[in-house]
Amino acid sequence: MAETCDILISGGGVAGLTAAVVFGHAGFDVICVDPAPPITNRDAEGSDLRTTAILQPARGLLEPCGLWERLAPHAAPLRTMRIVDAGGAQPEPRIVRDFNAADVSEQPFGWNLPNWLLRRELVARLDHLPTVDFRPGTGTASLFTRQAEARVGLIDGSRIKTRMVIAADGRGSAMREAAGIGVQTIRYGQKALAFAVTHAVPHDNVSTEIHRTGGPFTLVPLPDYQGQPSSAVVWMEQGPRAAALFDLETSAFEAAMTERSCGLFGSLHLASRRTIWPIINQKAERMSGERLALMAEAAHVVPPIGAQGLNMSLADLRCLLELALARPDGLGDAAMLDAYHAARFRDVSLRAQGIDLLNRASMVQARPLRDARAAGLNALYSLPPVRRTLMQMGLGVR
Repeated sequence: MAETCDILISGGGVAGLTAAVVFGHAGFDVICVDPAPPITNRDAEGSDLRTTAILQPARGLLEPCGLWERLAPHAAPLRTMRIVDAGGAQPEPRIVRDFNAADVSEQPFGWNLPNWLLRRELVARLDHLPTVDFRPGTGTASLFTRQAEARVGLIDGSRIKTRMVIAADGRGSAMREAAGIGVQTIRYGQKALAFAVTHAVPHDNVSTEIHRTGGPFTLVPLPDYQGQPSSAVVWMEQGPRAAALFDLETSAFEAAMTERSCGLFGSLHLASRRTIWPIINQKAERMSGERLALMAEAAHVVPPIGAQGLNMSLADLRCLLELALARPDGLGDAAMLDAYHAARFRDVSLRAQGIDLLNRASMVQARPLRDARAAGLNALYSLPPVRRTLMQMGLGVR
């Protein structure tokens, strides 16, 4: 006999776990499944060493459900976004422009947290939510929907009858594929290296994005590590170059990343293992299906530029929660899910297009195009109203 719940969440990554906390706190009966138990230790094999900047609007979603109070002690505030163009003949800064949070808000742009730590605190919060049943080690195997309900088969043979399925099961979402929802994918031939570093020069809560060729080299503030200033790094390059860097011996890799950082923080030293993953831009053709809502990477994947990835996912979640609370009796029905698609699809499309353009600009190798990129950065920065508007759009508050 099938179990029942209000919401079945497929996916126990950061987005899926956050959805479980938010809906569980709101009083919905939630089952959350994922085939892989979350890795919640920094140095464990397979831990996610990427970081996420929780932007201002997302904090407003996390505070009421008791998440923010768990995360705040571990978060590094992002008060300045620094863009550096190093596209000249040598890898050295030729244009440096600071976008300051104080120009648009009394608060930082956001707060940076390691993904492994986010998972740890999310799982700990779930332990205090009696309406949430989290089942790590169990994934979804099948989906059958009718107008009134969805039936989900799990890989352990059990069946769940639910009013709404939330697909938060990643870029290869099994639930999205089971619903027959297609995707549009752009492949750049890039890969991203992600790791943590220590450095001699303090970051002063400045996130620094350095553009040359291949993609941006981004350092995002972390709390001090072993008594030294520390940052998370995402280094995007064309695939073969990224693979060669990944295989370098440690001292050679540290020399290469210090050069690529233009020495802005002194010598960089690895403070974690290295990870590598492919960069794509992918968007689902719809955000919803019958009794199914797509969110996070099941709905959209963007290159790691401008801290948009998880914050787009949390905007999905905020929209779903508002619709569910407005009509609890209509949870998962066609009216609710059509409204969700209408509310989110255009914003997702515009942000994906904007990030695609920024990524292509960061990849350019020809000197004239690099010079044009630098001139464009100067032009945008020199117009204060445009600069403020861009910052507000990046935060998702305009």
